[in-house]
Amino acid sequence: MSRALNRRTFLTSSAAATGAVAGGLAFAAPASAAGATSAPGAAAAAGAEPRLPDIEVRDEARRDPTEATLAEAAVLMRRRKLTSTTLVEAYLDRVTAHDAVYQAYAEVTAESALAAARAADRGTGPRGVLSGIPLCVKDNYFTKDVPTRCNSRIFEDFVPDHDATAVARLAAAGGILLGKGQMGPLATTRATRPNGEITTVNAWTPNDPSVDPGGSSTGPATAVAGRLASSSIGTQTGGSIVLPANRQNLTGLKPTMGRASVYGVIPLSYTRDHVGPLARDAMDAALMLAVMAGPDPRDPRTLGLPAVPDLVTAATPVVSRGRVRLRRATRIGVPADFLGSATEVRRALLDALDAIPGVTLVDVTYPDDWSLLTGAFNGARLAERTEPFRHWLREDPRTFGVSLLSWLQGLMLSGDEWITAQRAKNHLLREVLDGVFGECDVVLQTEVVPFDILGLPEIGFPAGFVNGVPAGVILGGQPYEEDRLLEVVAAYQAVTDWHTRRPADPTARAATRLRAAADAPRLTAEEVAEQSA
Repeated sequence: MSRALNRRTFLTSSAAATGAVAGGLAFAAPASAAGATSAPGAAAAAGAEPRLPDIEVRDEARRDPTEATLAEAAVLMRRRKLTSTTLVEAYLDRVTAHDAVYQAYAEVTAESALAAARAADRGTGPRGVLSGIPLCVKDNYFTKDVPTRCNSRIFEDFVPDHDATAVARLAAAGGILLGKGQMGPLATTRATRPNGEITTVNAWTPNDPSVDPGGSSTGPATAVAGRLASSSIGTQTGGSIVLPANRQNLTGLKPTMGRASVYGVIPLSYTRDHVGPLARDAMDAALMLAVMAGPDPRDPRTLGLPAVPDLVTAATPVVSRGRVRLRRATRIGVPADFLGSATEVRRALLDALDAIPGVTLVDVTYPDDWSLLTGAFNGARLAERTEPFRHWLREDPRTFGVSLLSWLQGLMLSGDEWITAQRAKNHLLREVLDGVFGECDVVLQTEVVPFDILGLPEIGFPAGFVNGVPAGVILGGQPYEEDRLLEVVAAYQAVTDWHTRRPADPTARAATRLRAAADAPRLTAEEVAEQSA
């Protein structure tokens, strides 16, 4: 499909999503909290089943199955060199040994995961590209008969009677739920308790909870980085997939709005909520999204869109005469302020990209009103998050804990301010599509807010370390061009090894220290409001 048609479809879809909010698209609250529940139903079938690539498996993955990427583990199982039971048991052993420190999981479903693994080994479980692969799911996705608390007092007793569409599709492809990943309260900040006490740590700095692990998909990221799951899924409204990926040496893919269904996900903002994978590399992210993506009648944003491209092929590096090249010639936009932070890491990234045949680095400039459009008008999101939760704000605002301030801010936003912000969004979208993308095909980003406002796709991926902590970067793309993003990242990962590096296991000292309440740092209400997605 042509890029021009993609843009027209995207503009129409964006307008429809805004209209759905204005028209009263309802959030069906759990019966235990508000006396109603959403109707269960089978998830719509996604696109064609993605194929499993015949990749080379590293020696590290052969020695330790928790070191394997999702794709490597799947290939080993296909070759009968690994069983799902062995893989699940290996991950559960690490959960038992280390999650007291990481605090990546809100719920571990060990018994059902082992039963599913045995069924996969017998050939009686779902057969698909993810058959036998243990996954972590962020705790704001509905999971049938498994608590979905959203790290909130509001949902502390909520047990859904059906799966979210994304979860159902992963299960239908053979994926196994290992547990629910801890998250920022109601998907706002990094994972904390409702009182602001920091819980989940960065897997690379388990002794230092002050190092930001990224949020709000903190647990899903820490689970994959700490080798407590093969891969995971998170949600993003304000950087909540790509930022944890950058801070924990992962590859996080936030697709175009509507590419994957958000049905069965506790909302934060209807015009910005996205689902997507947090994975170890581009191939794993491609396999996960290929399973999740596609139309779903229960999420109107997914209907009438361009077909999902061949993401697995896009994530397969192209080698010509012994040299990696891009699958398609691609202009990569570099903003003027891109080298403003992590300078050495980003300069090395540009050098590596520039050396790949097919890459052309081009300078891009932002419009003069960029800061206004991406800053002042960004506050409109607060009204959208408040709207579905007014019931609880009226009933008992204390249930929101330390994040209450940002929810109250949403109540104070007037209707005319929200409408003005939507006009600003449309103006920003035109400036990005016709201005920034008039000069390039993809763009290296210095912040996540613009592409979250607009619903455009982006991918975060590893690029190096600063003082021992991962320092990733984010690449943004045009509507429905997740495949172009994967092509670039797959080529970069074929000529670098940052994505293969894993953190050391936490020490016993870390576990002892983190159990001491006096040592647990806290976020204040003001900090939560400032950092909130």
